[in-house]
Amino acid sequence: MAPQPQSKSKIIAENRRARFDYFLEDNIEAGIQLLGTEIKALRDGRANIAESYAAVEGREIVLINADIPPYKQANRFNHEPRRPRKLLLHRKQIDRLIGAVQRDGQTIIPLKLYLNDAGKAKLEIALAKGKKLHDKREASAERDWQRDKARLMRDKG
Repeated sequence: MAPQPQSKSKIIAENRRARFDYFLEDNIEAGIQLLGTEIKALRDGRANIAESYAAVEGREIVLINADIPPYKQANRFNHEPRRPRKLLLHRKQIDRLIGAVQRDGQTIIPLKLYLNDAGKAKLEIALAKGKKLHDKREASAERDWQRDKARLMRDKG
């Protein structure tokens, strides 16, 4: 059996919370339009996409609130850390994402930011539907009622 070729992709940031909060459906690989020192900051492995999301602006998909901190060796020409960044996708993919967001009410969630084998910054995004969050008040009310019911039955008998 031949050995598998090693992938040289480097994961920079991962959104682990997204897999917990959403039902993920379609994964898509997208490029990111970066400026100046942003790619240098990414190569240093410094980025955070935990609080970010993708939105539709006109006929484009834009990554909002992704934090790429400034590159410390280039103070004068640094970038804005949380600026909106355009995602580079094919027109068919953009139309499919826009349709899913507008028609089905789905959300575009960034999952993973990485550098691929060629050294290009890529973002893995997914169409997602939100999970129904567990209401703690309902569970605690049920627990309190069971406790009170047991106390009443014990005191009556």
